[in-house]
Amino acid sequence: MISSLLIANRGEIAVRIIKTAKQMGIHTVAVFSDADSESLHVSEADERIHIGPSSVNDSYLNLESIMNAATISNVDAIHPGYGFLSENYAFAQACRDSDILFVGPSPETIKVMGDKSAAKSLMQESGVPIIPGYHGDDQTHDFLYKTAEKIGFPLLIKASAGGGGKGMRIVNCLNEFSESLSGAQREADSSFGDSKVILEKYIQKPKHIEVQVFGDRDGEVVHLFERDCSVQRRYQKVIEEAPASQLQVDLKRNILSAAVKAAGSINYEGAGTVEFIIDTEAPEPDTSFYFMEMNTRLQVEHPVTEMITGYDLVEWQLRIASGENLPVSQNKITLSGHAIEVRLYAEDPINEFLPVVGNIIKLHLPDGKGIRVDTGVSQGDQITINYDPLLAKIIVHGEDRNKSIILLHEALTKLRCIGITTNQEFLIKVLGHSVFHSGDYDTNFINEYKSDLVSENQIITHEEILSAVNFLCNKNLRTGLQSDSFVNSPWALSDGWRLNLPSRLTFHFLFGNDKIDVEVFDDDKESIVINGGLSHCSLDNISDDIEVFRSETNIYIADNYKQKRLIYVDPEIEFETAKVNSGGLSAPMPGKLTKLFARIGETVEEGETLLIIEAMKMEHSVISPNDGVVEDIFYTEGEQVEEGVDLLKLKVNNK
Repeated sequence: MISSLLIANRGEIAVRIIKTAKQMGIHTVAVFSDADSESLHVSEADERIHIGPSSVNDSYLNLESIMNAATISNVDAIHPGYGFLSENYAFAQACRDSDILFVGPSPETIKVMGDKSAAKSLMQESGVPIIPGYHGDDQTHDFLYKTAEKIGFPLLIKASAGGGGKGMRIVNCLNEFSESLSGAQREADSSFGDSKVILEKYIQKPKHIEVQVFGDRDGEVVHLFERDCSVQRRYQKVIEEAPASQLQVDLKRNILSAAVKAAGSINYEGAGTVEFIIDTEAPEPDTSFYFMEMNTRLQVEHPVTEMITGYDLVEWQLRIASGENLPVSQNKITLSGHAIEVRLYAEDPINEFLPVVGNIIKLHLPDGKGIRVDTGVSQGDQITINYDPLLAKIIVHGEDRNKSIILLHEALTKLRCIGITTNQEFLIKVLGHSVFHSGDYDTNFINEYKSDLVSENQIITHEEILSAVNFLCNKNLRTGLQSDSFVNSPWALSDGWRLNLPSRLTFHFLFGNDKIDVEVFDDDKESIVINGGLSHCSLDNISDDIEVFRSETNIYIADNYKQKRLIYVDPEIEFETAKVNSGGLSAPMPGKLTKLFARIGETVEEGETLLIIEAMKMEHSVISPNDGVVEDIFYTEGEQVEEGVDLLKLKVNNK
């Protein structure tokens, strides 16, 4: 049995692997980059080794750094997790050459299944159904053009060496082919270093079904049933469930059999996933499925399989890597109930699901019977652009699909992740959608019902605005006393007194593209004016259900599971002073860098304006907090910047 294990990964999967390894009495070693020095997976491990800068290419994708860490820690085995080097055959070969167990299949298996063209040829030879198309070596334009004409349209062009939607084009007619081919080849070459493509018949309404398989050194292969991963955006899975609903008995049996045959044909060892697509419009449903690809690693969505079978798949991986046989035979593997997993991402559904960065001010994860959460983040963590935006996976297990949906919906409404935009509200809407409930959907579900699932325009209520005001002043506006949280405000030393006028405090906020001005008068009516409109209400009557948090200029308002962000600004402050972190000046708020006065190598004085950031049509000057020399500038005029990012590096003169 393995006695020491290095986890060549980060985030939730590293934490997940460490948990099982510790339960098995295995010494765990975490690796980390500069950005991850305080991350959860680092603190959970028995030992930790630094492997390089924050960039993935210099750390988690740096094979030499990973192998050096394995040598230093003298481990027996390396678990690659998923992503990064997990499907890099050179990594598996490096482990073999160093007499270190690689928790996964052989380098040869990884190599052949990682090449879509070779994999499809092998599957075809083994009798596993593949999508009609071409996956050969002739990559000349004229040959591919004529082949495409024979296959028919619509047609899909895919990069042979990779996935994730890169190097992929849908072609609707022959006139579009040449331009689409050139674009796919360029993107494939840029993303994977290989311009080779394959051509496939395009399935317009597919279901994405995958099967979890395991094999051992004796050639035994079993399946642990299937998963439905059809809820996707940009070819990336969002919700996974097991078992798949809406599958006819014969079709399910045929898919499971094909998956075992696929794994057996290559003497597969360890955990793997065979992915299929089902043509929901095919006239013969029993034979309407096709092999898509095989992932030679543990999948992100493996917890749903664990929930319905009761087996720890990481433990299986470690035992098989140690040379043990499969723990159970196929007839002993049964399923119970239904499991669903959702992926909580740091992304903005309104902005085409683009990743976002920020600081997690508050994190409360749901728990309870039938609820499991896998995460690699903690409250206070800074989410950066360096890595995948996955924050957590929320998994539930119920007696049936309907009860699992209800339980997951309830769990998501209890989740709080304040300080960063997430897809939480989007996930809740998916779970509540009637089409999702029916199970009668395909991979186009999100695109087809996007207007139902994504709220384009947020609305903020007066009560929510007043919650922010109340928070800033800590309910002491009427007495002129200011709370510690408001001590840096220009109002901190003022009681708001005006001759022959009621005392007044003024607040300026930005919400999306809208400016919000709030005036609070401490007269007999406790009058409050919002954008010129007079209302008579008391700050004491704000709902206790509304929570308010502050991070720099951001005010986060959480009402139930919905989160809204106000930016607090004050035009009476002439200069907006940036924070200084280790010689770097960081942006005080998100916005556009409109003017850059500083120059590299230039000497600047304390109070000198270095640049101007425009936020919602208001300019904010960033000034030098000290005398010093500008050593580096990280942005140019016209670029958008996020709050907290380093704008420039200043070498401070010691006085």
